[in-house]
Amino acid sequence: MTERRGAVEVGTSDPGAKLSARRVVVEPYGIELGPLGHLAEERQRLATPRFDHIGVIPRGTTVGAEITGVDLRSNLSDQVIGDLKRALLDYKMIYFRDQPISSEQHIAFASRFGDLEIHPFIGSNTDHPELVRFEKSADTGGFENGWHHDVTWREEPSMGAVLHAIEVPTTGGDTLFSDVAAAYDGLDESTKSRVADLYAIHDFMLAFGAQVPPERMEATRAKFPPARHPVVHTHPDTGRKLIYVNRYFTSHIEGLPVDESIALVNMLAERSEIVEYQFRLTWEPHTVAFWDNRSVQHYATSDYWPDVRIMERASIIGPRPL
Repeated sequence: MTERRGAVEVGTSDPGAKLSARRVVVEPYGIELGPLGHLAEERQRLATPRFDHIGVIPRGTTVGAEITGVDLRSNLSDQVIGDLKRALLDYKMIYFRDQPISSEQHIAFASRFGDLEIHPFIGSNTDHPELVRFEKSADTGGFENGWHHDVTWREEPSMGAVLHAIEVPTTGGDTLFSDVAAAYDGLDESTKSRVADLYAIHDFMLAFGAQVPPERMEATRAKFPPARHPVVHTHPDTGRKLIYVNRYFTSHIEGLPVDESIALVNMLAERSEIVEYQFRLTWEPHTVAFWDNRSVQHYATSDYWPDVRIMERASIIGPRPL
């Protein structure tokens, strides 16, 4: 970069010329600048998909791929399902365009990957309790605009979720996904050491407690007690380490003073906010997204009020995080 004032040369090079793949912190605001070099190997691995029964178009750096050549209304072969499972593990979030599936077809597809959960706090499709229904309008605002894994307050949180866009606004209403394996890899070694053996307590009360009538609180508490999960979860299929706390459901980190716990959860949760870890999906009618609820956190933008946005989600029960 060169700035000239009269005949005086002030600068002679790009300020990033000597940074290579190194991240730097710029004071006094503590902002991080520079490339995230640790993404390169995964990005290059994912750049050339190799699947026999589906088309895969990478759309994000390390998360997000569009699937082609698949009709979710049909009875998919085991070979196609096998490729989709592998694509989900690789790209963490996959999506399909132009899939006008019925509720029954939605449930049938999601069930190919495991048993489906029933959500106790969010309204469902009237005829199909397996489908959580998000119907937003001028009368009902969207409050999903925070980074989170789904239902970490369960002893066995979701393995994944299949979300069908039934009606979407002309603009707005995108959903962002952030790669929490990449976010973990980007932590410095001292932080990795600090969080390695910590456990967090997750509780439905933070997000859903106000919905439970007082007379049903004791029974609901007994059915859904606070869940204890590792702060760093090891993915059961890929073996990768993942940040597994969020500000929707994480009550506190076990054994830490309150202020220290809040600060650590905030710092770890903020890693999902780094744009380089993200993929942003712009919905179209009958887009279907399928994400690995262990490998990504997601954020549904609430920028479309008072327009209508209707989505339905089937969630697949997963194993207990380890």
